[in-house]
Amino acid sequence: MAEEEKKKEEETEKAEPAAESPKDEAAGEKGEDSAAEKEEAKAAPEKPVEPDWKDRYARLLADFDNFKKRVARDREDTYRFAEADILEDLLPAADNLALAIASAKDADGEFVKGVKLVYETFLAAMKKHDAEPFDSKGEKLDIEKMEAIATLPSDTVEEGSVSEEVKRGWMHKGKVLRAAQVVVSSGKKKD
Repeated sequence: MAEEEKKKEEETEKAEPAAESPKDEAAGEKGEDSAAEKEEAKAAPEKPVEPDWKDRYARLLADFDNFKKRVARDREDTYRFAEADILEDLLPAADNLALAIASAKDADGEFVKGVKLVYETFLAAMKKHDAEPFDSKGEKLDIEKMEAIATLPSDTVEEGSVSEEVKRGWMHKGKVLRAAQVVVSSGKKKD
């Protein structure tokens, strides 16, 4: 019985004309032969379909390359910031050596010469790690590099400039390691 139904369906399919697709209708309107187009489509070589794995591989390779760059950058930043923290912890020692030299009564004494030698060695070691002090005395106040702790009148220094440096400022690889603490001139004394 199932075979009889299949035969009937096949006969009805043969008897009914296939509905033309919109493409075929457009071709028929132009007077072109749709059968010829079908034969050309069959004869034309099909484009090879790129396997999905090639695209996934290229993306994975790019992601891995970006990951390697990010890890290298993070490692460099970690090293730089760790170095800056250590250098910043050593700055009070430099300040104390400079104060010892400045307050020495006998500037030519053997002890003072030894302290100067230690201070110069310390500065050389800091410079080796790209940390250097900068002078701010006489300069215009730069809030990026200096911290004003007071303003005092001065006859020799113009208003807005640094008249005295309380604590020396330091730079590390082009960035401020420690801002200089300064006294800013408020201009000439007014009577």
